[in-house]
Amino acid sequence: MASINVNTKTNVPKGRSQMIQKDWLSKLKMPASIVICEVGPRDGLQNEKAMLTLEQKVELIERSALAGAKIIEIGSFVHPQAVPQMADTDEVARRIKRVEDVEYRALVMNLRGLERAEAAGIKKVKLTVSASRAHSLSNLKRTPEEAVRGFAECAEYAVTHGITLSGAISTSFGCPFEGRVPLEQVISVISSFKEIGVNELSLSDTTGMANPDQVYEYCLRVKEQFPNITWNLHFHNTRGMGLANVLAGMMAGIDRYDTCFAGLGGCPFAPGATGNIATEDLIHMCHEMGIETGYDLDQVISIGRYVQQIIGHDTASFILKAGKNSDIVCAQT
Repeated sequence: MASINVNTKTNVPKGRSQMIQKDWLSKLKMPASIVICEVGPRDGLQNEKAMLTLEQKVELIERSALAGAKIIEIGSFVHPQAVPQMADTDEVARRIKRVEDVEYRALVMNLRGLERAEAAGIKKVKLTVSASRAHSLSNLKRTPEEAVRGFAECAEYAVTHGITLSGAISTSFGCPFEGRVPLEQVISVISSFKEIGVNELSLSDTTGMANPDQVYEYCLRVKEQFPNITWNLHFHNTRGMGLANVLAGMMAGIDRYDTCFAGLGGCPFAPGATGNIATEDLIHMCHEMGIETGYDLDQVISIGRYVQQIIGHDTASFILKAGKNSDIVCAQT
């Protein structure tokens, strides 16, 4: 398929270039804007050897909000022996200066975690279950459906305490134990979440095994079968298909995505899982395409460079390595 160059340095007038760009997006059925959730404080840091201080975590969350994040996953309320990097999430939640229109959410695994989240002032939590039967049985000794039903007491508690539940279905596309996860199995887990009253779900490519054709197919099917669910996609860039999978998701009508500053990430419970899509990479791609994100890209890049500094190593972010397209254009003029 031929590409269309919308660079303003071509002979196409700027106004005409923008019209071509919007026509191109409409043909691809791209959204005019998307919502990007910053999951770096949780999914990004949980697999890092460097143990950030409380002050550093608070700074990253507050800077992300100032840069334009409307949803931030601040951490997880889990046992500190399981994920020691998240041991201070209670205090992080209490310490951050909250912006009024920003949603601060956290991961919980059981009722105790939900109670801790409420005590720390968190009103939106995420429950995670694997779509893969083999992965779920290996980690929890339960099938995915049994694991969701085990959250019933969390759902009851949330209703009576004014807490909103969301869900994440990990290994929705592929699992290192059983390969491609059938769509029917994913739908079975979605139905289980619906039964306990969860109406916001994320399909998560925890191990980076998804491909664009599969993403497009799965997203069209779940949107059609569950039209009242708010859908989110969470991709790891393990095999370099993260942004391509985002485009497939957009074409299927999904407009909410998880990303991580500097492309950190990984899952301690999924062998081989590597980093999430870098927040700055997705924002840059969207802005180049004329898709609004609400983020200040320069601020996000600054956060990514700060993250690399405090963790002490380079990361998989393309924009942190190569810079923005506009940086190159300015350098040549």
